Order: sequence, then C-alpha cells, then structure tokens
Amino acid sequence: MIFLQLFYEFFKIGLFIIGGGMAAVPFLQELSLNTGWFTQAQLADMIAISESTPGPIGINMATYVGFTVGGFPGGLIASVGLVLPSIIIVLTVARLLSKFKESTLVESTFYGLRPASVGLISASALSLVGISLLRFELWEQTGMLTDLFSLKAILFAVVLFFLVKKIKAHPIVFIAASAAVGIIFKF
Repeated sequence: MIFLQLFYEFFKIGLFIIGGGMAAVPFLQELSLNTGWFTQAQLADMIAISESTPGPIGINMATYVGFTVGGFPGGLIASVGLVLPSIIIVLTVARLLSKFKESTLVESTFYGLRPASVGLISASALSLVGISLLRFELWEQTGMLTDLFSLKAILFAVVLFFLVKKIKAHPIVFIAASAAVGIIFKF
C-alpha cells in the first residue's frame, strides 16, 4: 500500500512542477504535513543534499523520500512517479505541436506558462528562506520575536551572497565551504 501511495503522491507532484525541481518544494512541504514521512528540517537537508549531488533536484528528492519511506523499491517507485507525468505530457505535446504549431491558442498557453513557472520557483525560494533562516517552532513556543530569526544563518547567507558575487569560483567551492561552515557552527 505504501508503494502505491508513494507513486500517487509523486505522480501528482510531477504533474504540477512546471519550472523544474525547485518548484517541487511547496508540494513537498505539503506532502510532509499530510503524510508525516519527513519533517521540515529533513526537507531542508534533502534540498541541500539534492542541490549538492549530481542529477535533477526533483528526482533526487523523490528518490530520497521514497528510499526513506520504502527502501530501494520506494525510491524507485517515487522517482518513476515523479517523471512519468513529464514523459506523458512531452510525448502528447510533441504530437500535438506538429499539428498546431501555428495556433495562437498554443502560443498563448506557452506565454501563460512562463509566469506560472516564475511563481512556483518564487514560492520555492520563499519556502527555502523560511526553512533556512527562520525558526517558526521556537517562535511559537516562546512568542519572542527575537526567537523567530536564526541570526547565524542570516549572517552566513548574507556573507555567502556577497562572496558569490565577488569571487568567481566554481559552485562546488561554495557548496564545500558551506558544508564545512555548517559542520563547524552547527546551524
């Protein structure tokens, strides 16, 4: 039963993540709340690991959740569930586009998908800010506004932002340095 649920949940996510893997973050947050398969902190770790490892982030996250919930078969089933809608849609669109490539309806549809992609990716960015820089759980417990912000994480994000702009290095340098800082300071 768990395998069917994994496939179903990730098929739904795969159906609506227009714009790439980061657009899956809001869907994964909802999945976390609805199923309890992983926490918000684990989601932040999952994003960090998926961004740092080779391969598409969405598939990396699906494999991670599936493996956590159902072992190797779960990881495989969640990954297939995530990519299957894209395969179906691409094959269908390719077939239809050859017939309707001059259609204003098709052109308008693609024009409308652009802002939808930006919106989904922006929602992911805001979710990541909340997960990485804010401490909602602590704030809810204490009610103190100062407990809402993770000052170390915010300071690190600002420093890293300026370093990325200033230093022209390969992204792996920043990933490795960030991992080292996280280990040393235990954000």
